[in-house]
Amino acid sequence: MATISGSEPLGRFLSTNKQWLGAGSLLTLLSSFGQTFFISIFAAQIQTDFSLSHGSWGAIYGLGTAASAVVMIWAGGLTDRFRARTLGMLALTLLAASCLLMALNPYAALLPIVIFALRLTGQGMTSHIAIVAMARWFVSTRGRALAMATLGFSLGEAVLPLLFVALMAFLDWRILWVLAGTVTLLGVPTLWRLLGEERTPQSMAAENQSAGMRARHWTRTDTLGHPLFWFMVPALLGPAAFNTAFFFQQVYFAQIKGWSHLSLVALFPVYTVVGIGAMILSGVALDRFGTARLIPFFQLPVVAAFVIFAFAESLAAAGIGLVFLALTTGANSTLPNAFWAEFYGTRHIGAIKAMAAAVMVLGSAIGPGLTGGLIDMGIDLNLQYVGVAAYFLLATVCMWIGIQRARNDLPLPT
Repeated sequence: MATISGSEPLGRFLSTNKQWLGAGSLLTLLSSFGQTFFISIFAAQIQTDFSLSHGSWGAIYGLGTAASAVVMIWAGGLTDRFRARTLGMLALTLLAASCLLMALNPYAALLPIVIFALRLTGQGMTSHIAIVAMARWFVSTRGRALAMATLGFSLGEAVLPLLFVALMAFLDWRILWVLAGTVTLLGVPTLWRLLGEERTPQSMAAENQSAGMRARHWTRTDTLGHPLFWFMVPALLGPAAFNTAFFFQQVYFAQIKGWSHLSLVALFPVYTVVGIGAMILSGVALDRFGTARLIPFFQLPVVAAFVIFAFAESLAAAGIGLVFLALTTGANSTLPNAFWAEFYGTRHIGAIKAMAAAVMVLGSAIGPGLTGGLIDMGIDLNLQYVGVAAYFLLATVCMWIGIQRARNDLPLPT
C-alpha cells in the first residue's frame, strides 16, 4: 500500500488510498446497527413489547454493553494478529446475525444477550477494526485517514435514524431489524473486494512503525502502568457515556420537551454536517499540530451542548445544542484515536486501542443505565444534563494535566 507525505494534497491522498479509506468508511457505516443512536430509535417499541420501564430497559442495555466491554479487551487485540479483511468479514457476519436475533427474539430475558451481541460486533469490533487499521496503515497522514474513514459514522447518524423512524410508519419494527441485518450482510463481499491487496498487521508494523513516548513501542501492560492513561479515562468515558445517553433517551427527551420524535430526529442531519466538518478540520489540524496541542480542549464544546439541552425550550435551541455536540463528536473521531498511536506507538496499537475501546464501551453501558435509573427515581433529565456538563469540565482538566506531564516524552518531529 502506498504511503504519502503529510503535505500531499487531499485530492491525491483520497485517490491514492481510496480502497483502504473506503473499507474503513464501510466498516464504520455498518457499525451503526450496533450503535446506540440506531438501537435507541426502537426504544419505545422494545419497552412496550417487553413491558419495560426506562430504568429496566437502561439496566438491560447497560448489562449487555458492559459484558461486551469485557470481551472487547480480548477480542480487540486480535487486530494485532489477523488481517482487517478477515476480521472485518467475520464481524459483519456476526453483526448481521445479531440484527436477526433482535428481530426474532420473543423473550425479555434474552434481551441482554441480544444487546451484548449487537454492541460487541457493532460498536465494538466493527468500528475497532476500522480505526486500528487507519492508525496502523497511515503515519504522517493519520489524521486525514481517520477523518475520512470515520465519515461512515456521520453518514449513519444522519441517514439511518431519519430513514428508519419514517419506515416505522409502514413496517413493523422487527422487520426493520431484518432489513438492517440484510444490509450488513451485503457489506461482506464489498469489504473483500476493497481489501484484496491488504497486508498482514505484522508486515505493516514492520514497515510503518511509529514509536511513542521515549521512542518506545508501549505494550498494553506498560500503558496501563503509565499515569497518562488514567488521566485520559474520564475523557474516554464521557462521550461514550453521555453522548450515548443523549441518543438513548432521545424519545423521552422529545416527550418532556413537548416535541415529536420525528421533529427531533429531523435535526440530526445538522448534527452530522457539523460533525463531518469538525472531523475533517480536526484531522487536518492533527497532521499539522499533533494531538498534544489539540486534545486537552476538544471536549469544551460538549459542555455548552448539555447546558443548552438542559434549558432548551424550542427545537431551534436543541439544534444549537446539537451543533456544539457535533464539534466535540467530530474531533472525537480523530484526536483520541490518533492519541494512542502518537503517545504509545503502533506496534501494539490493536491491544492498546482495545483497552481504550473497552473503557468507551463500558461508558456507553453506564450512560443509559444511569440516566434511565435516575429518571425512574424522579430526577429530571434536564437537571441530569447540567451535571453532565460539569463532568466534561472535570474531564478537560484531567486531560490537560495528563498531557502537560507527558508531552515532553514525545519523540522530536522528524
